[in-house]
Parts: sequence; C-alpha cells; structure tokens
Amino acid sequence: MQTRNLLLVDDDTELCAMLAEYLEHEGFRVDAVHSGAAALQALEQSTPDLMVLDIMMPGMSGLELLQQLRPRTSVPVLMLTGRGEAIDRILGLEMGADDYLSKPCHPRELLARVKAILRRCDGTTAEDEPEDETVLPTRPLQLEGICLDPGQREADYAGQSLQLTSAEFNVLACLMQHAGRVLSKAELTRWVLHRELGAYDRAIDVHVSRVRQKLAAAVGEERELIKTVRGQGYQFVRSQS
Repeated sequence: MQTRNLLLVDDDTELCAMLAEYLEHEGFRVDAVHSGAAALQALEQSTPDLMVLDIMMPGMSGLELLQQLRPRTSVPVLMLTGRGEAIDRILGLEMGADDYLSKPCHPRELLARVKAILRRCDGTTAEDEPEDETVLPTRPLQLEGICLDPGQREADYAGQSLQLTSAEFNVLACLMQHAGRVLSKAELTRWVLHRELGAYDRAIDVHVSRVRQKLAAAVGEERELIKTVRGQGYQFVRSQS
C-alpha cells in the first residue's frame, strides 16, 4: 500500500510534533513546517497528498497562504482554526480549502477527516461503509453541455475545464448523477465530505456556491443549472427538451 504524504503547517511546534507522531503511527509520512514561507518552500520541493493548514499564524496567515496556493496547485487542504467565528471557515472554503476542523482537535478526529478527504480525492468509500454505486457516477456523464469524467476527475463545458477542486467535483458529480432530484444538505455532506452534517455547518453550502460560480463563468449567468430548494437542499436542473 502506498504511503501518503502529509504536510502540517502550524506555528505551534508542540502540536505539530504530537500530531505528526500520531499520524506517522497510523502509516502516514509527515513533514511539518511552522510558517507560510516555509510551506511555500516545502511545496517547491514536492507536493504532498494533503496539507493540514492552521489559519492563525504570524506573518503570512493560513488564508494568505491558501490564496497564493490555489492558482498554482489543487493539493487538498484541511484547515485548522482556533477561532469560534464561522467567517474564518467560510473564507477558507471560499478560497478552495476542502474542509475544516476547529482547534483544539482530537488526533483521532483529525485522522478521520484526513482519511475522508483522501478517499474523496481517490473516488473511493470507507472500507466499513457500504458502497452505493448510485451516489457518484462511475462512467462519464454529459448533461446540459457539461462533460464529467469520474476516471480523470475532471469536468468541462464546451471543452473548457471548470477547474474544480476535489470537493467541488464531487458536489457536481452527485448533483448530475441525481439530476432532477433534490438532494438534502445532509446527503451531500455525507456523500461529498464523508461525514455527517453538523450544527451550523455551512461547508457544503460554500462548495455548492463555488461550483455555481464556476458554472456561471463557463455557461453564463442566465442559466441556473443548480437550484436551491428552500428547506430541502439542492437540485441539478434538467432542461425539458
């Protein structure tokens, strides 16, 4: 089995050491750096399978680092935030982070989130979860001019790549697979983020919003392909023809 490489970016050296020891015991290879500048330097040397990124760091914050990274790499990012304010989490997700976890966090919960993101990137499900082949498409889909390729995990419109992150790809894949059906936020959170929907959890809303923005840029704002059904969830809209 291939060893997955993780990059921890946090100015708390003791926390990094503790998390690295735990994750390495679970079979990961872990590198830790303690500033945004050091993270950029590490990424020039190699690209990890996933980055765990603290939002609050002196100098270059985690949000500033993420803003620099996203145009250059699609490496999955799990944010760590010590703030209680939801705005940090929303900003991070809007900048392209895959998910978030509040500090202080239990190493076991961090491990679960890391595994969930990596499964999502691989297009697989947890070994202890029953696989539902109807959740995500296994073959290419073409709807409303959008071509979605699960094998390559790419989506385009009229030959133009939509440049989706892993979470955004799965959002679009779920909605297209169930075109015409309203999917609840709980269903999308379970299928896309591989976890249960929490109280005041807006992660899936932000991912849907980002997919909408990218679709609008490619397809045109006059076509609403993803519809919000108040109190129920989201729906990929099929044309009547």
